[in-house]
Amino acid sequence: MFADTLAKFLEFITVHYVLSGTFILLLVLLIIQQSRNAGRNISTRELTAMVNRDEAFILDIRPKKEFSTGHIAGSVNISNDQLKDKMVELDKHKDKTIIVVCASGLNAGAACAELKKAGFTAARLSGGITGWRSENLPVVK
Repeated sequence: MFADTLAKFLEFITVHYVLSGTFILLLVLLIIQQSRNAGRNISTRELTAMVNRDEAFILDIRPKKEFSTGHIAGSVNISNDQLKDKMVELDKHKDKTIIVVCASGLNAGAACAELKKAGFTAARLSGGITGWRSENLPVVK
């Protein structure tokens, strides 16, 4: 069954090569555009250095229940679903880069895009809090 489906898929691609190529090109352009809008990834080392130089503000967008199980010291929790409503609370940090932290680093991109639209400088922590913990870096409860 899988071989039959694969054969039909390959036949479709070869018959409709212009359509297939256009789809792939648009998909690549979409991925590039989304990664540009989402802000850059920073490592745990970069985050630590920026915080030590007082250049960063850490925003944890995980739900409050997850945040309470452990978070980066000094981070502030505004869950992803409340970010638009509470963005005004971040105005006092416009002079710093807002580092967005989520569970794995995958959800932070959309929050970074929202922050950028509102005039903030934003980046996301690569790997999120999971990456932070995997490097045995401290969390507070």
